[in-house]
Amino acid sequence: MGDMTNSDFYSKNQRNEANHAGEFGCTLQELRSLMELRGTEAVVKIKETYGETEGLCRHLKTSPTEGLAGTAADLEKRKLIFGKNFIPPKKPKTFIQLVWEALQDVTLIILEIAAIISLGLSFYQPPGEGNEGCGTATGGAEDEGEAEAGWIEGAAILLSVICVVLVTAFNDWSKEKQFRGLQSRIEQEQKFTVVRGGQVIQIPVAEIVVGDIAQVKYGDLLPADGIFIQGNDLKIDESSLTGESDQVRKSVDKDPMLLSGTHVMEGSGRMLVTAVGVNSQTGIIFTLLGAGGEEEEKKDKKGKMQDGNMENSQNKAKQQDGAAAMEMQPLKSAEGGEGDDKDKKKSNMHKKEKSVLQGKLTKLAVQIGKAGLVMSAITVIILVLYFAIDTFVVNKKPWLPECTPVYVQYFVKFFIIGVTVLVVAVPEGLPLAVTISLAYSVKKMMKDNNLVRHLDACETMGNATAICSDKTGTLTTNRMTVVQAYVGDVHYKEIPDPDSVPAKTLELLVNAIAINSAYTTKILPPEKEGGLPRQVGNKTECGLLGFVLDLKQDYEPVRNLIPEEKLYKVYTFNSVRKSMSTVIKMPDGSFRMYSKGASEIVLKKCSRILNSAGEPRIFRPRDRDEMVKKVIEPMACDGLRTICVAFRDFNSSPEPDWDNENDILSDLTCICVVGIEDPVRPEVPEAIRKCQRAGITVRMVTGDNINTARAIAIKCGIIHPGEDFLCLEGKEFNRRIRNEKGEIEQERIDKIWPKLRVLARSSPTDKHTLVKGIIDSTQVEQRQVVAVTGDGTNDGPALKKADVGFAMGIAGTDVAKEASDIILTDDNFSSIVKAVMWGRNVYDSISKFLQFQLTVNIVAVIVAFTGACITQDSPLKAVQMLWVNLIMDTFASLALATEPPTEALLLRKPYGRNKPLISRTMMKNILGHAVYQLTLIFTLLFVGEKMFKIDSGRNAPLHSPPSEHYTIIFNTFVMMQLFNEINARKIHGERNVFDGIFRNPIFCTIVLGTFAIQIVIVQFGGKPFSCSPLQLDQWMWCVFIGLGELVWGQVIATIPTSRLKFLKEAGRLTEKEEVPEEELNEDVEEIDHAERELRRGQILWFRGLNRIQTQIEVVNTFKSGTSFQGALRRQSSVTSQTQDVTNISSPSHVSLSNALSSPTSTSAAAAGHPRREGIP
Repeated sequence: MGDMTNSDFYSKNQRNEANHAGEFGCTLQELRSLMELRGTEAVVKIKETYGETEGLCRHLKTSPTEGLAGTAADLEKRKLIFGKNFIPPKKPKTFIQLVWEALQDVTLIILEIAAIISLGLSFYQPPGEGNEGCGTATGGAEDEGEAEAGWIEGAAILLSVICVVLVTAFNDWSKEKQFRGLQSRIEQEQKFTVVRGGQVIQIPVAEIVVGDIAQVKYGDLLPADGIFIQGNDLKIDESSLTGESDQVRKSVDKDPMLLSGTHVMEGSGRMLVTAVGVNSQTGIIFTLLGAGGEEEEKKDKKGKMQDGNMENSQNKAKQQDGAAAMEMQPLKSAEGGEGDDKDKKKSNMHKKEKSVLQGKLTKLAVQIGKAGLVMSAITVIILVLYFAIDTFVVNKKPWLPECTPVYVQYFVKFFIIGVTVLVVAVPEGLPLAVTISLAYSVKKMMKDNNLVRHLDACETMGNATAICSDKTGTLTTNRMTVVQAYVGDVHYKEIPDPDSVPAKTLELLVNAIAINSAYTTKILPPEKEGGLPRQVGNKTECGLLGFVLDLKQDYEPVRNLIPEEKLYKVYTFNSVRKSMSTVIKMPDGSFRMYSKGASEIVLKKCSRILNSAGEPRIFRPRDRDEMVKKVIEPMACDGLRTICVAFRDFNSSPEPDWDNENDILSDLTCICVVGIEDPVRPEVPEAIRKCQRAGITVRMVTGDNINTARAIAIKCGIIHPGEDFLCLEGKEFNRRIRNEKGEIEQERIDKIWPKLRVLARSSPTDKHTLVKGIIDSTQVEQRQVVAVTGDGTNDGPALKKADVGFAMGIAGTDVAKEASDIILTDDNFSSIVKAVMWGRNVYDSISKFLQFQLTVNIVAVIVAFTGACITQDSPLKAVQMLWVNLIMDTFASLALATEPPTEALLLRKPYGRNKPLISRTMMKNILGHAVYQLTLIFTLLFVGEKMFKIDSGRNAPLHSPPSEHYTIIFNTFVMMQLFNEINARKIHGERNVFDGIFRNPIFCTIVLGTFAIQIVIVQFGGKPFSCSPLQLDQWMWCVFIGLGELVWGQVIATIPTSRLKFLKEAGRLTEKEEVPEEELNEDVEEIDHAERELRRGQILWFRGLNRIQTQIEVVNTFKSGTSFQGALRRQSSVTSQTQDVTNISSPSHVSLSNALSSPTSTSAAAAGHPRREGIP
């Protein structure tokens, strides 16, 4: 988001303002400066300038009760003058930038340099054609035409490098595009409630304009800045802007400023929108960030590594991971802009550390890379030595100056072979495979109602061992209906007849339900004829309003009589109170309070109850116990949620102290107790059975009564009667896990959680404690991977703490979505099972790819290496290797990473964190196929010319034409890879490798496509690909040997893995070492292996450079003879700088004392040994 666009934006607005200032009583600038005030300042300013908020409404031509008229012309004009509610995203990277990034790959750079040297040398003709004397340089095969074609190899390498780069860049680009699409989809789905023309409607957030009257309620994420004009008990979490975690209480007369990007934690109300989009507080921060980003990049280019830039470049890298490209809303980066930078970093790191797969893969890639590097180095050394000894020692040739270019050409050829070995060895396809597999899964998971916000969550889900699920809405349909009631001393098993209920009681009941519920909650007529009425708002309240309608009464007239503005005081529902109360002023000046809430909590506060005549009678504790036994427990055991409705009258004088809640909420009179049914979703029991079969424990965490919870858990199949399990209430749970001092002890949690299945009447902190307890538990040998579902604002901490947090797309509040990793767009538990299936599929896809990749790696490296050592030339040429690399890496990752998941994935237990990536079965397959391929290739290499009766291709001189012999080897090699790709589709030792192959069209296309291109390369590739065309019978042999792979695969499958004990070690290579210090100290920033390797490199450079700088300064100081205070000071500052990066191993004065003793040794140390300290 450049500065340009913004300045244009403002200048345009300035012009518009001049024209339109007359139409609205205030300008954009005035509103912007107003929103920068806080608290009482703001109240004073509004009073002075506009005279109360009503005045501001008049200025903005809107009504506090009716809202805007909502005509198209008016809305357009407002958008023009005050801006749209849209924050333009940062520009995506262009294709060129992505190409440039792909070019940064080290191996590719080495290849490019080698190719350019090779090209340069091929054009250089040594003077005086006298190079017959230059050793074995030229055999007879070279005629003039061939010498001319020397440049082809270099050019071909460059071309293939370009191919690789373009493919990588294109992949990154399409990935970015997918994320942007997903992002916009998330943003479009976000709606907000506003009042227009007296109607309450929901509109997309981007459609909100200045002057709208928006309704805010518990759990909302505010989409624009505004001024609070009416409401009750509104508390806001402004930490995303201020970094202060305390909730801020908003009121019309003390602090009416509501800011975009903040969360409503309690209460409800209306606000007048005064700033949208780039003019809102979040927007302003974004504009700064956007402009800041570009500044930073400029600095970056100059090479100044400030802290911010490190952060910046890290973030860039993350964006490439795509993990960060998917924040729900711009909010996240706004947070970074303010105080909680540190926490932000930590949480990011934590997210990073969590992905099991990435840790294992990075470690594996580093190991393979190191092995490849060693192999390629040895290859080059052997080739050079052999050539040198053969030419200069055995044949005793002198080194003639005119022969130098010829020798150099040889060395370059050797170097290229070495680099090619390295290229083939390094599995750069791994990150690609992971990305493709994840991106593909994410796209498909959208269809299964999973909207993935953090990529790695998808793969973590495959390892999940426990799911802590909410009850309401996830396991149940979240369509509440009252089915039983206890009114006037009678327990009705179905809805009572209105005539059988005393008139007084009925009137009180209707008033209590209509007034004491959010006015945004309504029952609307069904959308389709004969459908169920639509429930809008809080579902429990909808159930109660439905009860009023079932009693043939109507709640609307009551609400019209007492509109929301006339409510005297509201105690909104929160997880501590577990009840909601509303106070109204009666015509005679006295007060009446209506209350509703969880029956056991409200009944404790009741001292009277309405009898069958509608008159209050005394309600003693023992009556209450009897009621609990006779009414509430039977209802709960039917799986009903019990709600008690009550009221209390107060005198007008003296007015009660409304802030003393405990006194107010006591001495109530119970009107009735209702049992609300929330039926279990029909597909849930099956989904839970699948989870249990897949080795995942499902636990239910709910705020409901324990009997209700147990009944629902039995219906769902979470618990089976007669099993040994625990159902606890929150209080009991807390009593068991805390010691005498009231501190939570992990050992105590460990005693409970393995058997715990239902946690009832739980608070959000209980949920968080349970999740944390299970994750931190060391009781089981595998660390548990926990998924949590949540919908309420208070579920935020548990969702964040869990390995994977699922938020509800429909019932979920914005706060919950913000904290989650995956959003269930249909709020359905069975979608979680789909997520598990996809997660396991990602893991398996990567394993399939690894199995294929490593086979090719082992074979190609060994062939190149031994070939080079024995015949001075790799049987597989550089360009051929690059083609093989392209098949192996890019195409195979596409083909194998896009396998669709099958139900069979749910039949095995989760892999867990410590399971090696390469199981013993896979190791058996890899080594088995490698043996087959190596045997055949070496047979062809050493006796192939006799079998096919052709010229031998071994020991060919430089620039000789490609031989049929080597072409057959290359062709056979590729054929074997193609057929082995089919073998790689199964990793658990299944027999039928073709199973479901046609369900994956991408796989079929790629295999056939590769085959076609191979034919073209061999028949028409000629010199650049070092191929000579083959006859049909030779082709048949190549394909036949390839087909042998499938047969051989069956042979390998027959060998029982259990016999091959020696394979175990090889498979454990990739086990992710849990670093104990990190585990002990959670606060240490956790970085995955790759980052650690990178950091280590950076740190060593910094350290080395700093040492050298200091030491040069010291030497200079000595030379000039001035005091070395300056140098000392400089060293200490350097130390403190590097201290940020890591703890330096040496105290600073050691190197100084060395410097004092001998300047020369210091510079030597500086040059070669950044760590050689104690030189005497």
